[in-house]
Amino acid sequence: MKKLIGLLILITGATSLSAHARALKLPRENAPESWQFTVGVAPVMAPVYSGSQDYAVSIYPDLRVRYGERFFASIPEGMGYNAILTPNWKIGPLVKIRFGRKEDTGGSVFLVSGQTDALLGMGDIDPAGEAGGFVEYRTSNWGTRVEIRQGFGGHEGLIGDLNINYFDKIGSMRYTIGPRMTLASRDFIDTYYGVTPEQSLASGYAPYTTENGLVSVGLGASAIMPLSRTWNLGLFAGFDYLMDKAADSPLVESASQFSLIGSLSYRF
Repeated sequence: MKKLIGLLILITGATSLSAHARALKLPRENAPESWQFTVGVAPVMAPVYSGSQDYAVSIYPDLRVRYGERFFASIPEGMGYNAILTPNWKIGPLVKIRFGRKEDTGGSVFLVSGQTDALLGMGDIDPAGEAGGFVEYRTSNWGTRVEIRQGFGGHEGLIGDLNINYFDKIGSMRYTIGPRMTLASRDFIDTYYGVTPEQSLASGYAPYTTENGLVSVGLGASAIMPLSRTWNLGLFAGFDYLMDKAADSPLVESASQFSLIGSLSYRF
């Protein structure tokens, strides 16, 4: 655990002269100091579970709440508060949810098409909360964001996410692209990629456990096109490559993981 925390601190220092946040998060215009609400739907095509070679379609609700540039809440961003807010820096607390995994389908409760029986005998994983904080630094077209979160509920591991992005506009369309990386503690990796002796007997997989380390590296890109003052159309694409701590698991059928997300939302 000390090695993981030290590595995250090293990454934070080495990238603090880049800019901006999550791989699938677009820069926002200056928001008015008032409440804003967004509702919509987000169809997702992605592997049934992390490591699967089978793909499925899920439909997630796209619900977002903001108050100016201080408070934000949504499924992809989590719920957070910009306690420190300057033209270049955003620092504050953050809570996220990680949806569970169903043994019989391999996917989450939002699965609508496609499934796998590869996880039979592994048992369900409950939804998990993840509480921690973030540090974000941005300049004109570049940015970096580091998040560190402690899980509770479905898993009790420590997770660290690093994203570096370039963002700009083409006409009224805003886009972003950049690399990303996830590190985690043994507790997290064992929950989603490990196989206990009991699970081995029920599923037929060889027992597997690991240690703290790098889970994945990848690339994310997104584009948002305003259709009107209140309607937005979004497209998000991602590629993640599972590294040895996860990829060596007998549950992993493919280390290459692609995802495609659409979004149609209404803001009021």
